[in-house]
Amino acid sequence: MKHTPTRSLARLMATASVGLALMATAASAQIRVWTTENQPARLERQEKMAADFASATGIEVEMIPVEEKDLNTRATAAFAAGDLPDVIYHPLSVALPWVEAGILDAEAATEIVDELGRDTFAPGPLSLAATEDGVAGVPVDGWTQMVVYRKDLFDAAGLEPPTTFANVTAAIEALHNPPELFAFVAPTKVDESYMSQVLEHVLLANGASPVDSDGFSGFDADKLKEALDFYKAIADASPPGELYWDQSRTVYFAGQAAMIIWSPFILDELAGLRDSAPPTINDDPTSRDLAAATGIATNFAGPSNPDGAAWADSRYFGITADADTDDAAAFVKYAVDEGYMATLGIAPEGKFPVRRGTADAPGSFVDAWSMLDVGVDRKAPLSELYDASMIDEIVGGLDVAQRWGVAEGQLALASKIINSQVINRVFREYRDGAIDIDAAVAEINEELAKIE
Repeated sequence: MKHTPTRSLARLMATASVGLALMATAASAQIRVWTTENQPARLERQEKMAADFASATGIEVEMIPVEEKDLNTRATAAFAAGDLPDVIYHPLSVALPWVEAGILDAEAATEIVDELGRDTFAPGPLSLAATEDGVAGVPVDGWTQMVVYRKDLFDAAGLEPPTTFANVTAAIEALHNPPELFAFVAPTKVDESYMSQVLEHVLLANGASPVDSDGFSGFDADKLKEALDFYKAIADASPPGELYWDQSRTVYFAGQAAMIIWSPFILDELAGLRDSAPPTINDDPTSRDLAAATGIATNFAGPSNPDGAAWADSRYFGITADADTDDAAAFVKYAVDEGYMATLGIAPEGKFPVRRGTADAPGSFVDAWSMLDVGVDRKAPLSELYDASMIDEIVGGLDVAQRWGVAEGQLALASKIINSQVINRVFREYRDGAIDIDAAVAEINEELAKIE
């Protein structure tokens, strides 16, 4: 068991008070793992993986479901009581703050990454959780937001894929023909987080960020203007009304949109595998025609950022300060190595392999993941639904994964800025003609400067 010499007297007393209980349960659960994947079917798959690990190693694992919204509060309380679990499956947002608070053992995570081979992991998730000396947690899975588009229509019109602002603008000019076909369905409903997420994606693509290493920096005016003008162009090429994720998917599924921005959780629905969200492009709700006609772009670039960016979310296994470090490390290594397909198999369409393979077989995990079944009411592997180049594009976005504030150590402030929905509101004032572009830039920077 790993101990921390500077642990306060209160934590030592709390540890002593639970010692007998821990000894009593040690035979049935040598390590405890918190997971935010708490839906019954997903939890069942995780428990099966843990049982397979126990059979292989003799180390019993208790999988404990935790609501993601409660994760930070529970971890803080457990840390104060000296009763953290051994491993926590956690989002990016808590990774670095938990290292700073002493909740996570970054040294243990870094040793695992180095042992498995740093080059076997996608660089994006590693850089997002980078600490001064290593990494906050071991990357497990992730996904990148995607421009989903009608590749068949693009090909027929001789258009380049929508990987840049310019390419999207050219596609709008060529394809926009309402009401039969809208070139885009961009979110415009101000109080929806979907709009916040898509706006961050567009701003990241143009290299525009409101924070630097010192905190709030304000947006560069030129980069912000370019991004707001582009967002106005895609909003103007969208159907009328207050639009959010529901209309985005519905209009695209009906064959009435050329482009949308969505998460990869749309991939199984596109292929008619989910009865609750069927494609309606034809009379067959189980048709794979729309999937066959669809392409995606993960890396997206604006004129001020030609290298582009991919808005991404990534998840990690963190080894805690109270862990039985050796057994916890053994479990984490198993979960991203021998048991990796079981880990990703919890929800393959939204869990891209951030570990691409092993040193001896560099692409083996990507290949195996592409063969995992996706879907709800019907099942099929992604490799059966989409061609190899699209699979490569899906996972390739994680190489350049970005989020505001991560590299600068300002993720908490960036999250408050996003959640304030100031950018959403001011953009709507600009798009609706209430203010001009210069006033919009000034108002956004002035309002965001008030956030602490």
